[in-house]
Amino acid sequence: MEMEKPRPAYAGEGCLVGVLRVPVKVVAVLVVLPVRVVWDLLVAVARLLHRHVLGPAGRGLRRFHEAVARPVLRALGRAARTLLMLVLVWPWTGLWRYVISPAGRGLARLGNAVAAYVLRPLGRGLALAGWALFVWPWAALWRHLLAPVGGALLTHLLRPLGDGLRRALRTVDRRLLAPLARGAALVGRALGTALFVWPWAGLWRYVVVPVAGAAYRYLLAPLGRGAYGYLLAPLGRLLVAAWHLASRISRALGRGLVRLWRGCVARPCAWAYRQVATPAGHLVREIWRTARSAVREARAEVRRALFGAPPREPVRSRARTLGSTTAVGSVPAPEISLHERQG
Repeated sequence: MEMEKPRPAYAGEGCLVGVLRVPVKVVAVLVVLPVRVVWDLLVAVARLLHRHVLGPAGRGLRRFHEAVARPVLRALGRAARTLLMLVLVWPWTGLWRYVISPAGRGLARLGNAVAAYVLRPLGRGLALAGWALFVWPWAALWRHLLAPVGGALLTHLLRPLGDGLRRALRTVDRRLLAPLARGAALVGRALGTALFVWPWAGLWRYVVVPVAGAAYRYLLAPLGRGAYGYLLAPLGRLLVAAWHLASRISRALGRGLVRLWRGCVARPCAWAYRQVATPAGHLVREIWRTARSAVREARAEVRRALFGAPPREPVRSRARTLGSTTAVGSVPAPEISLHERQG
């Protein structure tokens, strides 16, 4: 009989963990275990189908395609291509090469001949006729009649007449218009000064300035000093005192709000975190660890029941391996040979 060490109990387990372990194991066996078994069966069936049905069928189809379907389809494609070339390509190629292209070249040569021997001489004749009818007569008229007559008129009539008119206008302007313009400018300046400058200057100097100075000296200055001394200065001091009082009240209100926040929110939240949330988190963590260990044990039991337990290493070799988890101070298992076990 194989010697096994008893499994160590979980350190720090309480009564609540012990009570919750059994329901968690029951749920794992009744819910998780059937789903895992069905999943393993489906995986095994899928592997069996892939190995013995789908794989051979796929290889057979591939061989059939390589041996039969590909040559047949290739031959059909070549035949279809030849038929399409015979029906759609070669007739149009022959028509273009042996009918349309020679006809086009003949028409091009005919057109070049007609343009060279008919249209080009006709165009030249029409151009000469147009020059003879519309260009040369007007050019000859301008060159031999209009240009000499115009030059003579400009030289002997229009230019001397323009020079005389210019001299006459310059003389009239110098002796008559210039004095009239200077007199009109002087009269306009005097009238403008008398009408628009002197009245406003006198009004500003003898009315506005004395009245404004007297009003400022005897009315505005005393009113300003009285308003500043008896109204603005006391009002400013009152506002400064109110500002300081408001700052003291705001600081006191801020300290009260801070204390109220600490007493109503911060301290209760800290107490709830320490006394409620932390134990609840520890409880949830222990429940999760228990459930995970239960699921692992259930999977190991099912695997052992379906496929058998793996061969165990002898106790002596397990105790002497480097991966042994024996704690310091624990007593090692006794070394018993295989003959003594069987005997």
